[in-house]
Amino acid sequence: MPGGRDLGAARGLLAEFPVADGHNDLPWALREQAGYDLDRLDVAADQTGRLHTDLPRLRAGGVGAQFWSVYVRSDMAGDDAVSATLEQIDCVDRLLARHPGELAPALTADDMEAARAQGRIASLKGAEGGHSINASLATLRALYALGVRYMTLTHNDNVAWADSATDVPRVGGLSAFGREVVREMNRLGMLVDLSHVAATTMRDALDTSEAPVVFSHSSSRAVCDHPRNVPDDVLERLPANGGVAMATFVPKFILPAAAEWTARADENLRAHGFHPLDTTPEAMRLHAAFEEANPRPAATVATVADHLDHMREAAGVDHVGIGGDFDGTAFTPEGLEDVAGYPNLIAELLARGWSRTDLSKLTWRNAVRVLRDAEAVARDASGRRGPSTATLAALDG
Repeated sequence: MPGGRDLGAARGLLAEFPVADGHNDLPWALREQAGYDLDRLDVAADQTGRLHTDLPRLRAGGVGAQFWSVYVRSDMAGDDAVSATLEQIDCVDRLLARHPGELAPALTADDMEAARAQGRIASLKGAEGGHSINASLATLRALYALGVRYMTLTHNDNVAWADSATDVPRVGGLSAFGREVVREMNRLGMLVDLSHVAATTMRDALDTSEAPVVFSHSSSRAVCDHPRNVPDDVLERLPANGGVAMATFVPKFILPAAAEWTARADENLRAHGFHPLDTTPEAMRLHAAFEEANPRPAATVATVADHLDHMREAAGVDHVGIGGDFDGTAFTPEGLEDVAGYPNLIAELLARGWSRTDLSKLTWRNAVRVLRDAEAVARDASGRRGPSTATLAALDG
């Protein structure tokens, strides 16, 4: 029991209520490092040193469901973004076909529960950024038909109809077309993901959505004042909405000193011609050299637990979850270096007095419930209205 943590108890809980993680960028890492060649980078083998994620470490971490991000960079635009998103979806589908004994395709809450009963990892898809639909509701419906079960309304840059947390405000939250996107997602049963969006967009989405929302990978702004995190007034609205905020592990979002250090490290990458989100071996070597000269402030399991403690207090235990963002970040906290680390977090929360019931909600039950509730809203909404044919030009001018 290092540090007073009972890892045996944590693993026992995860055997019954495994982690349903809201966000993992493995597909993008496979694109960047192997050009989607799944033989070159086989996740059936331990890929420590290259990836945060592989099948052995998912098992060791007690992961029972994963939303695989079908993310594309927000500097991609138009049809290029749509095509790249389709390539990401294809990557996930090929992963599932390659590892049917370990990974179970999942479209519904019932599918998640069936996978858990079979001892397989329920695998869902989440699109990260409204640029992936190129302002087309027909494209949104096509992504849903291909298995996408949430869409993050923006990534790091604004879209024409929604403001991002990390861009200069453009429409003041959601535009009229943005609200129509939310309504169409409700009609389909696609979760509205509010990670990455501006606080104004969060509030507009909560005003508009008939269904519970999610934050697939965001932590508490009160604990770390970063725009990627969720303000308390928004967390406090989740009980009425039914939504779930899934705490992320990215150090620059959870530890103030890490945010300042990362800004300097990102600038070092840019100076050498790399994108700040690049996690290829070449970029990581540059990061390592920078870190050797400039020691990095270390987030820990306790840092993440501090966020979860506050989020539970602000939103209630029925409205918290976990979204690690593995393979979407260059750096991870001590004790949460990769997907095998979840037992360390659960052990920390046990030591802080979280009950087994509370932890079962955090790891599994809240994620399943929020998808089930969205499905119920969709059944009702689709009975009242058909597919929207609204356009950006018609609604926003």
